[in-house]
Amino acid sequence: MKNKTILVVEDEVKINKMICDYFKFNGFNVIKAMDGLEAIEKFNDDIDLIILDVMLPGIDGFTVLRKIRKKSNVPVIMVTARACEEDVLMGYELKVDDYISKPFSLEILLAKVKVLLDRIDFMLHEVKEKKDIIEYNGVKIDKLKVKVYIDDEEVECELKQFEVLEYLMENKNIVISREKLLEEKWGYDYFGNTRVVDAQIKKLRKSLKHKSYCIKTVFGVGYKFEVE
Repeated sequence: MKNKTILVVEDEVKINKMICDYFKFNGFNVIKAMDGLEAIEKFNDDIDLIILDVMLPGIDGFTVLRKIRKKSNVPVIMVTARACEEDVLMGYELKVDDYISKPFSLEILLAKVKVLLDRIDFMLHEVKEKKDIIEYNGVKIDKLKVKVYIDDEEVECELKQFEVLEYLMENKNIVISREKLLEEKWGYDYFGNTRVVDAQIKKLRKSLKHKSYCIKTVFGVGYKFEVE
C-alpha cells in the first residue's frame, strides 16, 4: 500500500514500535503517537487510517476518536485489551470501522488495514466515475470517453455536439441563450453568428433520435435540456 499514511496511537513503547516497524516494512508511511493528546495534535488530512488504542494515558481512545470524528471520517481500527461489549458498542457509536484485541497478529492487523483502505479507494473511484457521467431521461454522456448513449446504446455524436450537450445537461432545466452557448463553446471568433448554434442543435437532436425532445427551444432566447 504505497503512499498510504497511518497514524499509530499506542502508549506501550514495544507494541508501538512493533506496529510501526511492521507497517513501514510493508510500504506504509507511519506517524506514531504515544498518547491521546499527541494523536490529536498529529492528526491531519493526509492520514489515511488510524490504529488507535483504547486505553491511553490522559485522554482515552474514545475521547480521541470523538474529537477526530468532528472533522473527519478517516477509517479507524481500535486496539483494546478488553473486548467487552460496552467498549465495542461505544466504539461503533463513535463510528469505529473495526476492532482488534490484544494480543493480536500483525498479519491480521495488516489484513484489516488493507481491507479498509481498499474499500475507501473503491468508493472514491466510484464517486469519481459518477462525476464523469451525466445521465437524465435515458441520455447519458461520458466525459472521459467523450461518448453519448441513448438507453445505454452508444450513438454517433460529433465533438461540438457533445460539448453543447454536455453544457446543456450540466445546466439542466436552465435556459441557455444562443449567445451564451456561442461564447462558451465556440469562442469569440464566432461572436454574433448564432446561426451556427442553431445548426449544431439541429444536428444534435438528430443524433439523440427519439430523445431529441429533451432539448427544448425557448423561442427568442435559446435552448434548455429539460428534466422532469
